[in-house]
Amino acid sequence: MSWFTLLSGLLLVAGLAVRPAMADDQTIGQKPLAPLGTEAAPATAPVAPANVQPQSADKVKASTEDAAAADDPQVTESSPETDKMQSPPPFVPVPPAGGAVGTDRPSSPESGAAAPSSTPASPAATAPATPAQSGSTPKQAGTPAAASVPTPAAPTFADVLHKALDAYGARPIEGRDAAERRKLRADILAFYAARNYAPLWVEDGKPNAAAHSAMDRIAHAGDDGLSLRDMPAPVFVQAEGEPSDNALATAEIDLSARIVAYGRQASGSRLDPRRISALIGAKPEVAAPAQILASVAAAGTNAGPVLEAFNPPQAGYRALREKLAELRRETPPVADGKPIPRGPTLKVGMSDPRVPLIRARFGLDTEPPVASDDLLYDTRVAGAVAEFQKANGLPASGLLTARTIAALSGGQPSRLENELLANMEFWRWMPRDMGSDRVDVNIPDFTVRVIRDNHLIWQNKVIVGKPQTATPVFSNAIRYVIVNPYWNVPASIIRKEMLPHLERDPTYLSSRGFEVFTRHGRLAVRQLPGPRNALGRIKFIFPNDYSVYLHDTPTRGLFASKRRAYSHGCVRVNKPFGFAQALLGPASGWSESRVEHLVGSKQHYIYLQKPMPIHIEYFTAFVDADGRLQLRDDIYRYTHKVELALGLER
Repeated sequence: MSWFTLLSGLLLVAGLAVRPAMADDQTIGQKPLAPLGTEAAPATAPVAPANVQPQSADKVKASTEDAAAADDPQVTESSPETDKMQSPPPFVPVPPAGGAVGTDRPSSPESGAAAPSSTPASPAATAPATPAQSGSTPKQAGTPAAASVPTPAAPTFADVLHKALDAYGARPIEGRDAAERRKLRADILAFYAARNYAPLWVEDGKPNAAAHSAMDRIAHAGDDGLSLRDMPAPVFVQAEGEPSDNALATAEIDLSARIVAYGRQASGSRLDPRRISALIGAKPEVAAPAQILASVAAAGTNAGPVLEAFNPPQAGYRALREKLAELRRETPPVADGKPIPRGPTLKVGMSDPRVPLIRARFGLDTEPPVASDDLLYDTRVAGAVAEFQKANGLPASGLLTARTIAALSGGQPSRLENELLANMEFWRWMPRDMGSDRVDVNIPDFTVRVIRDNHLIWQNKVIVGKPQTATPVFSNAIRYVIVNPYWNVPASIIRKEMLPHLERDPTYLSSRGFEVFTRHGRLAVRQLPGPRNALGRIKFIFPNDYSVYLHDTPTRGLFASKRRAYSHGCVRVNKPFGFAQALLGPASGWSESRVEHLVGSKQHYIYLQKPMPIHIEYFTAFVDADGRLQLRDDIYRYTHKVELALGLER
């Protein structure tokens, strides 16, 4: 054997002897074994690349010395001298179950891992399970490592808002409409819960663009006659310092509550029409809280206009709103600085102490009247009053009515303002989409209008129900027309009007073209078609719960009256065949003359190609086509009742 071969073998044996020693020391690239019963922190042993050479004896010696130092409990960190020599960073002592401290040194750059940092690692970032987790108690060796306790996360604004909403939902609600208000609150809470309590109006600790726009609209709620006075206003800005999260959460909730209140009031929630009369079948389309909040919040800078749009969209409403603004900007003149007192309605020939004020108002006192005539309401005064009424949209009767006094006085403009507000409320009861083609009947105006493509094409006079047999207020659709109709007399008319006549004259019914028979065991009366038929020659049918309809009448002379409230509830139409032509439309082929040609003794049915919406309305204040405010008598007292219900009467 040559010396070269022998030397190579000795070197090989020496290398094999060194490797087990390094493994036993567990100092290079490996962690100590965890004691039984504990969970060792997961570790990934570095894998040396294939081209890394075996370590020299000097390196093995240095590693062995480091391991010995680690076994010494007094050695816990590297010295500055060692740091200057760019040795590996100090390790973090991990107290095992047996009390000995092992070493966990990162591998050197030569092993292929990332180069170690010169900054010591945080114990919280590198320490394994604490003794509480391992179920064992470490020995006190030197300076023990502090146990890592997780810091609770700071509550988010959604957490704060959640807590504030819980408190909001726990507040007691008592008094009038308590059940309804509790339901609204529950709807708001459910809306926030569905979005995991994410805020609507707060971003980065301040109100967002939607909040500012919505608050601006709410500040002008009075422009639409709405009132949010009883609700707390949101406070997003404090006098000193930034508002706390709790304050912002409270402001968020207050703003949501006011936005919901605005949207619901604007769409008609303040007043159930049935409280005014059982004959008002109009039903406001009140917006739901979720709909209001979602649409307004999504609008951003347009939140205000979106909120305002919950008010009625009809041109008639907007016109009244403009008149209300004009009234609030201007104060009418007062006669001699004195309002005219209330009192009985005056007509020609009556004497009253208010007459001198009226004369002064119209400049009629330039020539002193005879002493005995000083208080006389004569034709000259009545004529001046009639001209004033005509110019101010009042019925030009010449009578000194309560409404005329209010318009003359000017000292109490709230009377007219209240009437405008009440009529704006009537608009909230109407369908938001009334149809571009429709029929409108305004009871206090005694007028019917046919609208096509939102343009007036025909209008005429109507006769409506007496106050004791009022025409109902509702919306429906006309479906067909009957020429030469029978009149099936309502039981109430038979009982109240016909039976007393029959007691005096047994021929009362037969002489007037009525038939008497039984229906389902009850007495029934109907009038045959003809010139004396109470429905005239034609009627217009829109099936409804009130059994009312539009129709002709044989007593046409009543259309000459100004106050045409004579019927039992149905609406009598002047020139009904012209109305039929306008209703059926030019495409139907039914002209006025063609419909009238069907008059006779036999019933004829004409069906509309498409049902025509009909709205029987009640407006005592409206703006005409020339932009003038028109006022009508409150024949059913609905306007007065609405004013009282809204707290407007003063």
